[in-house]
Amino acid sequence: MSIELPTADDTVAFGESLGRALRAGDVVLLAGPLGAGKTVLTRGIAAGLGVSGRVSSPTFVLARVHPAGERGVALVHVDAYRLGGDLAQLDDLDLDTDLESAAVVVEWGEGSAERLSSDHLVVRLDRRPDDVRELTLEPHGSWVERVPELVG
Repeated sequence: MSIELPTADDTVAFGESLGRALRAGDVVLLAGPLGAGKTVLTRGIAAGLGVSGRVSSPTFVLARVHPAGERGVALVHVDAYRLGGDLAQLDDLDLDTDLESAAVVVEWGEGSAERLSSDHLVVRLDRRPDDVRELTLEPHGSWVERVPELVG
């Protein structure tokens, strides 16, 4: 399933929809090249979850925890770019523990973070030459049933 996002505001709005659908234990993997809009999408996810804290790329700290808001679901925002596929470092982040009370969003996590849960959603972002983002959803596990509700 592919969705066109003409502006950054559209990317944030889609992220908000996704954030409203997230619950504790959810794993979302964001894939796409630099500048595709992964962090912008995560800002929308955070807004939809109602978490606190400014969302920025956690490239240098690897992970940021945004405390839960009224919905009671925290957001763990991970940037696996610097891990270079080093699964030991991913394990050191102890993300499986966070799944009890948080939704986990992993930028650059494809190929390593899937093992956090077989029940995950891959969100692929590509930026066309006309600056429009194309978003593709690749659901796994329960996400197969949840994605139609998300985009419906």
